[in-house]
Amino acid sequence: MYYCLMEKEFLEAYEKYADAIFRYCFFRVSDEEKAKDIAQDTFLKTWDYIAEDKNIDNIRAFLYRVAGNLIVDEYRKKKTVSIEDLQEKGVQMRHNTKERPDTHIEAKEVLEAVGKLDAKYRDAFLMRYVDELAVKEIAEILGETENTVSVHIHRAAQQARQILRYGE
Repeated sequence: MYYCLMEKEFLEAYEKYADAIFRYCFFRVSDEEKAKDIAQDTFLKTWDYIAEDKNIDNIRAFLYRVAGNLIVDEYRKKKTVSIEDLQEKGVQMRHNTKERPDTHIEAKEVLEAVGKLDAKYRDAFLMRYVDELAVKEIAEILGETENTVSVHIHRAAQQARQILRYGE
């Protein structure tokens, strides 16, 4: 009976967070297939952890932490990642081309700017504005204080504005 409850909760977490975990991976590895593999591995490792009767207090934070660790492993394998690869893969940005025909170009510039952010700020920034996580959740995932995360998000936004303004 206990095992069935764990399985049900795990499946609910998969339904609820699979897309967000994929986005998290995709924006960090810039490769759709690798992002799918990492997202899948994230859920497999999480299931293995649960199957060992280990407790997870916050499944969402746990999933992001596992995905983050797998991404670090991927970076160790592949040292270079290019924002151009992300753009070539056709990242779909939400925009209305009838309203502003230049939105696609602006989205491309924003992606380039995000790619240039300091790594310590970029993760917090993407979790906040792409994954739409709360500062508290980001702090838990990154193992930082909420204040530190807030500062990183603020500094990332400042850097992005600077990059967009001056093309640095």
